This record gives sequence, structure tokens and C-alpha cells, in this order.
Amino acid sequence: MSRTFSVQIRDGLPADLDDCLLLDHSGETETVWQMTLQNAASGWQIAFRTERLPRPVAFAYPADRDRLAAVLAGQGCFLVARGKEEPELVGYLSMRIDPLYGNALVHDLVVSRPFRRSGIGARLLGVARRWALEHQALRLLAEVHTRNYPGIQFCQAAGLSFCGFNDQYFPRHEIAVFFGQSLRAS
Repeated sequence: MSRTFSVQIRDGLPADLDDCLLLDHSGETETVWQMTLQNAASGWQIAFRTERLPRPVAFAYPADRDRLAAVLAGQGCFLVARGKEEPELVGYLSMRIDPLYGNALVHDLVVSRPFRRSGIGARLLGVARRWALEHQALRLLAEVHTRNYPGIQFCQAAGLSFCGFNDQYFPRHEIAVFFGQSLRAS
């Protein structure tokens, strides 16, 4: 998107939930991360590689009111991005901290389709990093579906590195890949 759109990022409120769910969460990709898993005599071999698809494929992002409400009700971080001049909600982020291990896990980072590639996602993630540091998190992690290649590219561009996967993470037993970075200097 080439137009400039000025946003304000603030803590989300229960009144923001419906607006969040009304955003265009869909995406499209020509590339996915393909996982191969082999059980060899010496151990497991797991590989991820980018796979170009023969044509663009649409994917749906699993927006979930209960997940957002749980972050609001708990000790999580729920941020919304709204236009400054026009108070339209254009994006949101939800994140929880695991107090046992000090990981801040980003569950949702959504920017409505018309406003993508304008820096709003990076700004949301920047505010989330500061929030995580203020809450003594040691590491920032983000979960991404292997079909969400634009999300994978965003994580990498934001300085997060691939750090693991769960092959039955999402509700339909789909693969999640995790990207992370340390929040503390070594």
C-alpha cells in the first residue's frame, strides 16, 4: 500500500473484540513451508523447505473471539491499531507470557488486508516487544501456520528466527512454526 495512514496503537478493550473479528483476516500465497519428517535408524530428520505452488492459494486466518477474550481477561497483551483521523480499527495483536519460562508468545498479529505493507504490523510488534520487556519476558515468540508464508516472511523481516514447530498445534491438527528472538542482551 502506498498511501500514508496514521495510526494510534493502544491497549485493546472488550468493546474492540467485534471490530477485530470484522477485519479482513484472509490471505493469499504462492508459496508454503513444506515439512518432511523421516525416521532414520540414527534418529529423526526434519526439514522445512519453501514450496512454490502452481497457482495462488487463499487461506483463512482463524480469528477467534474466545482466544482474544482470554487474553483480555488474563495477564496478556491485547493491542489494537486505529486510524488517527478516522477511528477505523485496522489491526490487532494478542500475546501471552508464560511466567514459568518467560516466553511472550504472539498468538495473533492481524492487519486488515487494505492496510498491509504499510508498517502497521511492525509497529504493533514493536509495542508488543516493549510490553514483553516491561513484564520481564526473556524471549519473544510468534506462532505461524506453514501456509501463511507472508506471515513467515514478516517474522523473518522483523528479526525473528525459526526456532521450532509443533506438527499438531492448531485446532485441525495443522503445523505451527515458531519464530523467536531473545529480549535480553547475552
